[in-house]
Amino acid sequence: MAFHQRSTSLPSRPLSRVEEELHSIEAWISSPSLTIEMISHGLRSLVDIYSTIEKIMCLPSNQVCSSQQRKLLDREMECSLELLDLCNGMNEVFTELKAIIQDLQVSLRKGDNAAVQTKIQSYIRLVKKAKKHSKKTVKKVVSDKEECKIVKLLSEAREITTSLFESTIHLLSKQIAMPKLSLISKAFQKKNSVICNEEQLQVLECCIRDLEAGAALLFRRLVQSRVTLLNNLSS
Repeated sequence: MAFHQRSTSLPSRPLSRVEEELHSIEAWISSPSLTIEMISHGLRSLVDIYSTIEKIMCLPSNQVCSSQQRKLLDREMECSLELLDLCNGMNEVFTELKAIIQDLQVSLRKGDNAAVQTKIQSYIRLVKKAKKHSKKTVKKVVSDKEECKIVKLLSEAREITTSLFESTIHLLSKQIAMPKLSLISKAFQKKNSVICNEEQLQVLECCIRDLEAGAALLFRRLVQSRVTLLNNLSS
């Protein structure tokens, strides 16, 4: 279908509203009170934001009509692959971390100190690996031209998504090193301590499960966004 034949209905939220939501998430990321729960909400907000950007891309007024636009959008296609790789990698990390936490809870209940320490080290190694992956530079596509607002939106959304994942890994690395957990060094001294740690791990598992679900939703939306971008270039 030719680009100019697409629906001319306006997106449910204007472009300015999308920009406000992106800036809101950016403010969360820089906040010292950022929590994993806020990040989970941020991931779902990004799903909605990308959905709205797709609708804006489909408007006739945003059809590709210049060589400069096509060049920028071609570059955006390349960047979208990098973001997809990052999102997919982070989702795999969340899945593995969830499994480690589940095994750690079992080891705690069994009183297997050696297994507990092994699982904790596995958690720490995986988080360090994810931290390196999340710091990979996602190339920017920037234009000051008014005609390239879509590219600017996508570029900003990508930067914020990357920062959100970096903050996620930072918070997850702190969870296992919290004084109350302290590598579970005192977990076997008192029964209540074991219960406390199990409860903390259950909360952490729940948080990681939410992150996993949010990253999976975002990955699917990013795939669809890439398809829409490809259609725009092909029209």
